[in-house]
Amino acid sequence: MYLDSAKKAELFEKYGKSATDTGSPESQIALFTFRIAHLTEHLKQNRKDFNTSRSLKMLVGKRRRLLDYLIRTDIERYRAIIKELGIRR
Repeated sequence: MYLDSAKKAELFEKYGKSATDTGSPESQIALFTFRIAHLTEHLKQNRKDFNTSRSLKMLVGKRRRLLDYLIRTDIERYRAIIKELGIRR
């Protein structure tokens, strides 16, 4: 599987406060970004996989809502996670 518990713990350790910090917006955004990248690569090879396409759109929406939440609450945390993940150009 592309995303096992060790990889999740590594993402949470890097972007969250600790390896068990699964609830912070930064760690969730990092997890969604990793999954979005994986699904994007899958869809490049399987163009007619409409279920995965829908799942990708839903993940992008979830990440967008979390980023909007961070903008409202703490703009500096938003800027830091955007820069660290390289989401914006």
